Amino acid sequence: METKKTKTVTREENGEIKMFGTPQGINVIDSPIKAKILSILKDGGLSASKIVLLTGKSKSTISAHLKDLLDVGIIDSNPDLVDRRRKIFFIKSRYLGDLTSCEMNLEDDINEYLKSQVTNSEDPFKFFRFIFRTIRVALIEEGVNIDPILHNAGYKVGETFYDKLKDPKTAKFTENVASFWENNMLGRIKVEKLEPLTIRAYDCFECEDLPKIGRPACAFDSGILEAVFSAHYHQKVDVEEIKCYAKGDNYCSFVIKKKDK
Repeated sequence: METKKTKTVTREENGEIKMFGTPQGINVIDSPIKAKILSILKDGGLSASKIVLLTGKSKSTISAHLKDLLDVGIIDSNPDLVDRRRKIFFIKSRYLGDLTSCEMNLEDDINEYLKSQVTNSEDPFKFFRFIFRTIRVALIEEGVNIDPILHNAGYKVGETFYDKLKDPKTAKFTENVASFWENNMLGRIKVEKLEPLTIRAYDCFECEDLPKIGRPACAFDSGILEAVFSAHYHQKVDVEEIKCYAKGDNYCSFVIKKKDK
C-alpha cells in the first residue's frame, strides 16, 4: 500500500518556514505559536503547564496547538514519571530544514565557476563537485536550507566508517580521521588544539567553492565528525563550526565538545 504523504510547514515571526519529517511525509506548520512550542521542546520534553509559562500564552491556546502537533505526528507525549496525571510532550519527528525569502542571485556565480573550473577540466571528481555545488547553490537561491538533511546524511556516513577509523588513543584516532578525509578528497584536516578539541579543515569539498553566504555551510562534515567522535568518546558530542569558507574565512574550523551525560 502506498504511504500517503502529508505536508505541514512552520512560519516563524521572521517569515521562516521550518520543515519536519514523519513516517507520513513532510510536515509544515504555519503558526508562530507552534514554532515557539517546537523551539521550546527542541532541548527535551516539557509539561503543558511549563510550555504555557514559557510561551506566555493561555492554557486553552497551548492545548489546541499541542493537539494539532500531535495530530500531524510532529510531537508525542508520555506520562510524567513524577505525576502520572500529567503528560510530558516531546518532538518525535526529524528537523529537515527551512524555507526563507531569499533575494540572492547566484546565477552569475555558478556560470563563472562552470567556465573557470569545469569546462576545461577532464577530472570526473571536479565535475561531480560542480554538480553538488550547483544543486546546493540553486537551493540556497530559492531560500531552501537543507543543512539538517546533509547533517543526518553525514552522521550516517560517520557511523558506517567508524569501525575502520577507531583507535582507543584520541591522537591516533584523529590521525585516522584525517587520513579518511584526505583519501576521500573531502579536504585536509588537522588538530588546532585539544581542549576543547578544535579541528581545522582546508580545501573543503563541501563549501570551499560555495559563494559567500555569510553562515557556516559544512553540515555534512559536521555530521561525520559528530558521529565518529560520539562513538570514540562513548557519549554524544556537539560539533560547532566556528569558521567556514562560506563565511569568508580561509579555512573551516570545528569545535567538538562532549555533552553532559
